[in-house]
Amino acid sequence: MGTEDTPAPSGPGYAVEEQLTAAGAVRVAGVDEVGRGAWAGPVVVCAAVTRMDTPPEGLTDSKMLTPRRRTAIAEVLEDWLAAYAFGAAGPEEIDDVGMTEALRRAAVRALEALPERPDAVILDGAHNFLGDRAAADGRPWPVRTEIKADLRSVSVAAASVLAKVHRDTLMAGLGHEEYGFAANAGYPSPVHQDALRRLGPTPHHRLSWSYLDDLPEWRHLRKHRPEIEGQLSLI
Repeated sequence: MGTEDTPAPSGPGYAVEEQLTAAGAVRVAGVDEVGRGAWAGPVVVCAAVTRMDTPPEGLTDSKMLTPRRRTAIAEVLEDWLAAYAFGAAGPEEIDDVGMTEALRRAAVRALEALPERPDAVILDGAHNFLGDRAAADGRPWPVRTEIKADLRSVSVAAASVLAKVHRDTLMAGLGHEEYGFAANAGYPSPVHQDALRRLGPTPHHRLSWSYLDDLPEWRHLRKHRPEIEGQLSLI
């Protein structure tokens, strides 16, 4: 039996969402990002609000799914979710303000694109990358951080799958076939690294990333910013 036909692992549940609704939240949004450590392309955030009923079969953290299964589940999620929205920050914005601020902006854009403001937001990980960023109405986002939330929360798992499929599709449409974006989504695969050595960065590359220090012919393109307090690790 091939890898593509291997049954998907059992999925997450609603324990986190139920804790938040028991505390008074009506709409809970799961938020996840993709592309933070890539060398090219945007960082993309998805905010997803579930219907709190039986999730699509096989839903789990996007990293545990094959591309074919991810795409199939994303198609089901689009109709099954109560609401979802994307936000992004492109390479120039990442270079200008740093990854932490770019990630905050992308997350706020996703949340504010939802048809209704969520009463609670679940972020994957231990770090509240939204910080004290207020919504358009001036109120702060009510955040709950959860380590491995994409394996524990249906809302975050849904966001992780949609964000990954959305960004992969975007990267595949950028062209620049020599860099292999359709396969590596802007991450440093051997094909990508070889093309950078030969051809240099494209307009889609992040020029503040340290990979340029290792490319003597293109090192002059490196953008340097002062270290910004609170920057997240790229890993």
